[in-house]
Amino acid sequence: MAEGERQPPPDSSEEAPPATQNFIIPKKEIHTVPDMGKWKRSQAYADYIGFILTLNEGVKGKKLTFEYRVSEMWNEVHEEKEQAAKQNVSCDECIPLPCAGHCAPEAIEKLVALLNTLDRWIDETPPVDQPSRFGNKAYRIWYAKLDEEAENLVATVVPTHLAAAVPEVAVYLKESVGNSTRIDYGTGHEAAFAAFLCCLCKIGVLRVDDQIAIVFKVFNRYLEVMRKLQKTYRMEPAGSQGVWGLDDFQFLPFIWGSSQLIDHPYLEPRHFVDEKAVNENHKDYMFLECILFITEMKTGPFAEHSNQLWNISAVPSWSKVNQGLIRMYKAECLEKFPVIQHFKFGSLLPIHPVTSG
Repeated sequence: MAEGERQPPPDSSEEAPPATQNFIIPKKEIHTVPDMGKWKRSQAYADYIGFILTLNEGVKGKKLTFEYRVSEMWNEVHEEKEQAAKQNVSCDECIPLPCAGHCAPEAIEKLVALLNTLDRWIDETPPVDQPSRFGNKAYRIWYAKLDEEAENLVATVVPTHLAAAVPEVAVYLKESVGNSTRIDYGTGHEAAFAAFLCCLCKIGVLRVDDQIAIVFKVFNRYLEVMRKLQKTYRMEPAGSQGVWGLDDFQFLPFIWGSSQLIDHPYLEPRHFVDEKAVNENHKDYMFLECILFITEMKTGPFAEHSNQLWNISAVPSWSKVNQGLIRMYKAECLEKFPVIQHFKFGSLLPIHPVTSG
């Protein structure tokens, strides 16, 4: 990756939307392979990859147990907006709220609570007896509950003056947990959750300043819930490349997890295929947690069931691993029609070409 790519510009991904924002229900726009050009030129692509790279930079060299500070609410601005609303005064001149009055740590904790609810619903929806070993149909019951409650769940995170954004943002949450028809899960669903978080930044509920909490608290909790879904309902990998893919289900935790390990005093890429090193350090590093999950789910020699990862273990530094994974993510996920055909575009992640300025 070129040097200039490492830190994306602090663009619209962390700006609150204008008061006149017209929210819309996101829909698919990539219907044929030639449409992929629209995606790569879109504001959505620029904002999405910018968000991923900003988080990648934010977690560099930090453990999951790192003591981080999250942004405080801008109470004075929020109170000014509330007073204006009570007095029926136009707030067009108000300062845009970077935290929308619900900033971290409150928003972070509310997102974790939302994910805890999804986790509890898994416990309340046990697998059913069926002839097929994979794709347990109880998943559809679980998903139906999310489909019905998604907007209510998102409304617990989004403040009331941004209630109009809830239906748009909730679509990405529903898209992030797998497909209820095929009972599968893959990197496209993972991308929808990253898009969900990106949208929350764009409306000001989260700040990109809270990047460490976004990855370590929210995304990591999301991963735990997705692993539980995959194990409980024996979900199929969506579009898996088998032994030639990086992983059956995830990609982003390998990117952010390798960034965590950059300049580690003793853990090198060759160590992640060492069972002892993984067992001793997986609670601190997302990458190693992913490796542990793979070894729990698959049998046989690591080099056989996860050949791509085995090859990565020969790369000399975590910095090179990180750069290589970003290139691979763009090529194997973001530039693949079978993945992006399912991505949905709205007012927050629009299909229109990148606008300058």
